Amino acid sequence: MPVYRAPVQDSLFLINEVLGVENYANLPGFANATPDMIEAVLTEAGKFCEEVLFPINQSGDLEGCTRHDDGSVTTPKGFKEAYKAYCEAGWTLLTQPEEFGGQGLPHVVGFPVEEYRMAANQAFAMYPGLTQAAVAAILVKGSDEQKARYVPKMVSGEWGGTMNLTEPHCGTDLGLIRTRAVPNGDGSYAITGTKIFISSGEHDLTDNIIHLVLAKTPDAPDSVKGISLFIVPKFLVKEDGSLGERNALQCGSIEHKMGIHANSTCVMNYDGATGWMVGEENKGLAAMFVMMNAARLGVGIQGLGQADIAFQNAVAYAQDRRQGRALTGPKDPQEKADPLFVHPDVRRMLMDAKATVEGLRALCLWGALQVDLAHVAETEEERQLADDLVSLLTPVIKGYGTDKGYEVATNAQQVFGGHGYIEEHGMSQYVRDARITMIYEGANGVQAMDLVGRKLAQNGGRAIQTLFAIVDAECAAAKDKPALADFAGRLEKANGELKAATMWFMANGMTNPNNVGAGAHHYMHITGIVALGLMWLRMAEAAQKALDEGRGAKDFLDAKIVTARHFGERFLPDAGSLRRKIEAGSETMMALTPEQFFAA
Repeated sequence: MPVYRAPVQDSLFLINEVLGVENYANLPGFANATPDMIEAVLTEAGKFCEEVLFPINQSGDLEGCTRHDDGSVTTPKGFKEAYKAYCEAGWTLLTQPEEFGGQGLPHVVGFPVEEYRMAANQAFAMYPGLTQAAVAAILVKGSDEQKARYVPKMVSGEWGGTMNLTEPHCGTDLGLIRTRAVPNGDGSYAITGTKIFISSGEHDLTDNIIHLVLAKTPDAPDSVKGISLFIVPKFLVKEDGSLGERNALQCGSIEHKMGIHANSTCVMNYDGATGWMVGEENKGLAAMFVMMNAARLGVGIQGLGQADIAFQNAVAYAQDRRQGRALTGPKDPQEKADPLFVHPDVRRMLMDAKATVEGLRALCLWGALQVDLAHVAETEEERQLADDLVSLLTPVIKGYGTDKGYEVATNAQQVFGGHGYIEEHGMSQYVRDARITMIYEGANGVQAMDLVGRKLAQNGGRAIQTLFAIVDAECAAAKDKPALADFAGRLEKANGELKAATMWFMANGMTNPNNVGAGAHHYMHITGIVALGLMWLRMAEAAQKALDEGRGAKDFLDAKIVTARHFGERFLPDAGSLRRKIEAGSETMMALTPEQFFAA
């Protein structure tokens, strides 16, 4: 049977020792985020995810959601009760604004809770996760009336939220959408069209679902410049806030998916449904991107969560399952075989997973801190720096994070051998659930193109230059410390490879745009390697400091230092090989005609 233990100790180490959250106590939202309070929140969140969400993860996967003849959808057994308990415990409120009933805590506290939720039960976590993203869009682009009408009950969890972008004929190219929004003459619009792949599109967890829908008005340009965003509630909301009649929208079917079976991914049909524009006409894509960017960070955390739960189960299995003898001689002579844990190839997969999982956790939390600082840092310069880093890190956390999360899940499945391929041990589910993270909220190739096509050039390359400078400065400082000098040298070299790849893009991108497309994914991975290297340098330094001062659990801190060394030896050299792949260019990739691809 699968197991899950929320990594509270690791989260607290990162928040307190690596990020130094106490240093921000003077900033709005951080005053209440004391170490004792954070520990209490994460401990209770861990317990909730372990005891309430995790036990219905495998059963929810096996049962899935059920659509009924009237278009309604029932979630798997236990989900409705778990969602009620989730809301009653206040977990929906954690980072939401106090003026709308939230607790106003910083995202650096909310992200670990989100990770535990995603690891324990990704399909469940998507229901409140999408609601949070919808709230973010309404808060930034909605009118005061829309905020007052919809946000409080979305924050409390009474109402859910979705994002409706994709249509049967278009996914990434949203300029092709056909959903129409015709003015009704009273400020509302009649929304007609079909949307697909709508996560949490219909379910029985909330009293109402607030759909955010992309559509085009009659005279809008037939391109991305003609897209508007609309609030389209499942039930219309009366002036007093109570629910009125059912809107003209329905779940036409539930998609038959590879994974996340317990989340109702719907085909949504809008038949003249009443909606209200959010923000300006023809500016809907910018409004939706507020939600999408929040969702992309959330998907990165999903990749981390699936990697972690798969890794935890692989470690437990490797300790329990006995097969063969250690290459250096029997470790347990009294037994007929040694545990899998003694075999170097198994240990390779487990150590790579540990280095990846803990590095991604640190990167996600550093990203969360930048989200907070972009809003509440004391100076405009500090807010700008944080915003630059968030912009740069979002496609890396989503793209590189989910690529590596899926890789960890499949390697963890490999540790189980044949038992990993059957459903009993749960590893199949983690691989299946992790797979979608590389696809939705912008496929990872799109994330890579966003990184190299938009983020690098923004503000004259200010964001990537900021990352270069941070890495160089911390490597230079670490070189004076014997325990960190080797790692710092390796990271400095990897950062040099990233700089060289960046210059290559600048030199070749304009003359041959295909070179950018061909090398973008590799570039995203180099950026991810350098970012994780920076995190591991910081973790190793913090662990060594705690050991020197006699603080913390020795085994935990020693393991951090060893894992950092493993990351430096195994992962940082990859930056050079990836740069060489980038510089191979696009000529051979683009050379064959379609006919030649199918030539016998």
